[in-house]
Amino acid sequence: MHTHTHTPVTVIGAGLGGLTLARVLHVHGIPVTVYEAESSPTARAQGGLLDIHDYNGQLALQSAGLMDEFHSIVLEGRQAMRVLDTDGTVLLDQADDGTGTRPEVERGALRQILLDSLPAGTVRWAHKAAGARTLGRGRHEVTFTNGTTVTTGLLVGADGAWSRVRPLVSTATPQYTGTSFVETYLFHAETRHPAAAKAVGGGMLLAPAPGREIFAHRESGDTLHAYVALTRPQDWFAAIDFTDITTATARIAAEFDGWAPELTALITDTDTAPVLRPQYTLPAGHRWDRIPGVTLLGDAAHLTPPNGEGANLAMYDGAELAHALAAHPDDPETALTAYERAMFPRSAEPATFEGGEVPGIDSEHNTARALINMITEKSR
Repeated sequence: MHTHTHTPVTVIGAGLGGLTLARVLHVHGIPVTVYEAESSPTARAQGGLLDIHDYNGQLALQSAGLMDEFHSIVLEGRQAMRVLDTDGTVLLDQADDGTGTRPEVERGALRQILLDSLPAGTVRWAHKAAGARTLGRGRHEVTFTNGTTVTTGLLVGADGAWSRVRPLVSTATPQYTGTSFVETYLFHAETRHPAAAKAVGGGMLLAPAPGREIFAHRESGDTLHAYVALTRPQDWFAAIDFTDITTATARIAAEFDGWAPELTALITDTDTAPVLRPQYTLPAGHRWDRIPGVTLLGDAAHLTPPNGEGANLAMYDGAELAHALAAHPDDPETALTAYERAMFPRSAEPATFEGGEVPGIDSEHNTARALINMITEKSR
């Protein structure tokens, strides 16, 4: 049986961007429904730490009226950063300066404060979008894999890299960047993995080399969360059975042969099955012509390799789109035009750093890389 529902603003995807949009719309009294593929807020782990910047992510949270809640989930001291050479030599050891311009929070906790700020029933769980089609006069229909459909006059694709809404406005598809991350977790680090815990320190560790690097974060509860970056084709990774933990971690660690054991321990000592995360990007400066009744935000609009800005930009997009809709309550087209006109150049900026694109987990890595480049130049 097909059920049809009709909502003023329909958002596909309950990630940070979609939820920020929903919350700021709610603050302005604009009804909104969010459809999310996951079955519940706790259906899967929500990734690691995010640094929320004072020039975009925090501004979005201010618009959402959630700064007190945000401050309550900040992990103190996590802005500390260490850069290690491959032999374990400490090249940089920066304490958390306590200024809080980019405080670290766990993505799951941030998502939860956004969910808690919405009226019950705003998010419809277990609704995975299968596709969307234009009905004309600015209306669209989204079909879900559970057989239901929704028709709406204002559709927002907040559904990430593989957006089902994006094809309504653009033929662009994500392309592999050439680099994949392998994600690992080490639990009870101080007692069970002391050498790795010492290497990581109190905040973030970065150990870079050409074509490979190890990043790690100290998370809450004595957990080390590592991302191992390797520049290799996708078929190289496809040949590895990631369900076989011992063989998979040995194969990845072999690419770091000769590195300090406290660094390779972040690969081989994982307490969870390693997770492969290929990195994709949309064309730089991705934009589209105004299509009535639909727009995109976050990764659906401007996916780039991780650079510390993805979550921040998605939240900022959500807040800005909500402001535009609130400013033009009877003229959504004017609102969408204004939002896109500002969003296109804004999202194109962070993807390019001095000397080209720099993939990393976090914006501070770019500072670290600049320092490493200086150090290596001096030592030549």
